Amino acid sequence: MLNPHSPEKTTVEFDLAGGCFWCQDAIYRTVRGVSFVESGYTGGSWPNPNYEAVCTGQTGHAEAVRVRFDPDIVPAEVILDIFFASHDPTTLNRQGYDVGTQYRSAMFPHDDAQAQLFHDAIERAQQLWNDPIVTTIEQPDIWYPAEDIHQDFYRKRPDVGYCQVIINPKLARVRQHYSAWLET
Repeated sequence: MLNPHSPEKTTVEFDLAGGCFWCQDAIYRTVRGVSFVESGYTGGSWPNPNYEAVCTGQTGHAEAVRVRFDPDIVPAEVILDIFFASHDPTTLNRQGYDVGTQYRSAMFPHDDAQAQLFHDAIERAQQLWNDPIVTTIEQPDIWYPAEDIHQDFYRKRPDVGYCQVIINPKLARVRQHYSAWLET
């Protein structure tokens, strides 16, 4: 067995924005083969953004997650299908009550191969939605990790109303459709 920190270990990293990063963070932490999840900001124009600045909608950044996974355990297509199942990719700059460009549905490929994977995932997902998918594939940008309070927020604060009302139903939907890919 390979050491998980060995350079021979194959991992892939995706930067995905699908509404509030607390939701995506909570979901991907349950997926087998995911070794790293980090909430952060990408796709904007301000250097070193923070939560307060991003919330104004003036920085251009999206709340996003960086997901690192082993494609020998969980295929990239499953990671992306979970992304489309865990938020509404048909609403522009909105996820439920969260409104603004920081909540847009977007994917930030690290290379041309990822851009093609993302394009294919959008086409696959469109077959499941009646309305057109508005998820954008944007140019890769600088990744800014979010503040510590936002990392693994759901595990640290499951009693918060947002977690109960917004994240729990999303987790339930992912569990219902992707249970074979989730940690037990």
